[in-house]
Amino acid sequence: MAEKKKRTRRANGESAIYLGKDGRWHARVPMGYKDDGTPYRRHLTRPTRKDLVEEVRRLEKQRDEGSARQPGKPWTVEKWLLHWVENIAKPVVSENTYDGYEVAVRVHLVPGVGKHRIDRLEPEHLESLYRRMQKNGSKPGTAHQAHRTIRTALGEAVRRGHAAKNAAALAKPPRIEEEEAEVEPYSLEEVQRLLIEVNKRRNSARWMLALALGLRQGETLGLRWSDVDLDNEYLKLRRNRLRPKYQHGCPESSPCGRVAAGYCPDRVQVRRETKNTKSRAGRRAVPLPGPLVAMLRQHADAQERERKAAGVLWGESDYVFTKPLGGPLSPNTDYHDWKRLLEDAGVRDARLHDARHTAATVLMLLGVPDRVIDQIMGWEPGTSARMRARYLHVPDAMLKDVARKIAEAIWGLPETPSVDKNQDNEV
Repeated sequence: MAEKKKRTRRANGESAIYLGKDGRWHARVPMGYKDDGTPYRRHLTRPTRKDLVEEVRRLEKQRDEGSARQPGKPWTVEKWLLHWVENIAKPVVSENTYDGYEVAVRVHLVPGVGKHRIDRLEPEHLESLYRRMQKNGSKPGTAHQAHRTIRTALGEAVRRGHAAKNAAALAKPPRIEEEEAEVEPYSLEEVQRLLIEVNKRRNSARWMLALALGLRQGETLGLRWSDVDLDNEYLKLRRNRLRPKYQHGCPESSPCGRVAAGYCPDRVQVRRETKNTKSRAGRRAVPLPGPLVAMLRQHADAQERERKAAGVLWGESDYVFTKPLGGPLSPNTDYHDWKRLLEDAGVRDARLHDARHTAATVLMLLGVPDRVIDQIMGWEPGTSARMRARYLHVPDAMLKDVARKIAEAIWGLPETPSVDKNQDNEV
């Protein structure tokens, strides 16, 4: 009796290659497991065994590197972005960051490239989208925000095995350097003109915190009296004021008719007022100059008079800067107050954030050490040098002084004109 031929058992993870009845070569490549725990295998077929073996090896390499597509119906860009922004990004990023992601996804990315499969999206698709956005009137910064958003979203898709590559990481984003004019900090003369006008206004100390110490808008509006130590002349920055977000509170049976929920008479606040500063550099102590301490003491007295005058209408809170009837200031109201301040002081128009550039430059002119400037401004150690290069502006007078010192070092002190004695005698 002929001896039966023994069949060898394939090892776990080994692909099966065989010639099918259709005359083509087939392979079953183990790729892992499905969500329910059952094995998942990819089926490949090629006309020749050589071609099939090459394809099997390529797929096995992707599997071992973790870059192969996982089982299930492939994600479209639209489906993935909507899932990512709501279920992956939203729980872990700040409200402001989520808002930026959500707008980029809903307004630009889904309409622009949403129909593509994420594993077939190419860099050229995104570059074409960025060009269309700018052609339709979007600023380069808006297109750049869309690029950053999809790069982050696709990076997560690659990590989870839904795509083999991040097309956005290969795409060239639009340039934005020319979009914004170079920031010119306020001169000391302009700061003094602002100071004269500031002293006439309610919440005057709020603006001096920006001009003298460079506090960000969110840091200033989120400041509480428990963070301020006037006796020891310093304050602690712990939290940021968030932009309010509202939903309609009017009943469906009788809607208010306002499109924007912020104008609804019964609007409901759906976002917390502040968030804790997440970076270690952002949580910092800042020294208070004597005149600013005096302004804050006067401000505390004025706020107490407002509280007594408002009576039961006062919205109790611990905020340093409040509305006339208490409660935290809105960042939007604060922005418009800044614009009116510039106009009333006769000072050129600029962003509120430009006051931060002014404060950083003044600290440099005063010879404050870099490490102290970094702490006052709240810059991370790893980025402090880059931030100083961005925020510290060298005035013309300082450049002229440097030029004079270079001339003296290389060419020596300028010679004083000598008097010709013979010429004096002739006269």
